[in-house]
Amino acid sequence: MKITLSPISELLTTISAPARLEILLVIGAGEACVCHLEARLGYRQAYISQHLMALRQAGLLDSRRDGKYIFYNLARPELMDLLRQAAQITGVSLPVIEAISPEAQCICPNCTPEPIVLK
Repeated sequence: MKITLSPISELLTTISAPARLEILLVIGAGEACVCHLEARLGYRQAYISQHLMALRQAGLLDSRRDGKYIFYNLARPELMDLLRQAAQITGVSLPVIEAISPEAQCICPNCTPEPIVLK
């Protein structure tokens, strides 16, 4: 019986781009929308969206809509274990991911909630 390793190869190929690894690390620390990712990583929205699409198509991300914002989270949280093990094997220290603060110019409802209007 022949064992197929192509799913493993496809997974590693999908996550191999440094920007995708960064995106996964941020989302692995907590749910994030594109504007969170822009604020944290400094990439343009279109660039991030392209990588998010590839990660979603690979089944690595789930998403939920809140108004006009889409929030992403890991579909497979054990992916973080894989990234930590890969970092350990290669002798790389993964960055500590901090929460996005409102001062980071993030305009999503998590960072800049709409004011409450009293009637």
